[in-house]
Amino acid sequence: MSRTAEVTRKTGETDIQIKLDLDGSGVCDIDTGVPFFDHMLNAFGRHGQFDLAVHAVGDVEVDAHHTVEDTGIVLGEAFCQALGDKAGIARFASSTIPMDETLVMAAVDISGRGQAYCDLPLPTERVGSFDTELAVEFFYAFARDAKLTLHVRELAGENSHHIIEAAFKATGRVMRFACEMDPRVKGVPSTKGTL
Repeated sequence: MSRTAEVTRKTGETDIQIKLDLDGSGVCDIDTGVPFFDHMLNAFGRHGQFDLAVHAVGDVEVDAHHTVEDTGIVLGEAFCQALGDKAGIARFASSTIPMDETLVMAAVDISGRGQAYCDLPLPTERVGSFDTELAVEFFYAFARDAKLTLHVRELAGENSHHIIEAAFKATGRVMRFACEMDPRVKGVPSTKGTL
């Protein structure tokens, strides 16, 4: 069974193509025109062990907001598509990632309901040219369009780069574990019979 997806979204602000293989080995090809965001998506894919290609052209001359948020939308749609009916998946996962002085926890329920709760107090407004508040915008868009419940919480941290990177790594890890096939799970992992 192939758990892959290819999703394209073109608007007046962005043009995004994503290819995703849930059962990959962490091979990433990322180019969004936003270098720090490319670094974060690469960390997400590698630590999630997803094969991930993201090519985005956005109105970065305005700022990176549309590119980051719309990439979250398209990546969420790709996960939703690749998961299909969700039969046999683990469904729930949590992971805590240390990165130097930083500690970030992520937890996910592939619930069929799209919502995110992020508590990432960031000490600076920018990492290089990247607006740090866009990290949370990405997670909200991703969770909504992947139709999952995502919690991302900073437990400790002083460096904005470390906090955001730990959040992307932790989210990649929880997505890996929640999406993995569990041979003991028969059908859809829900008492309702659907997700």
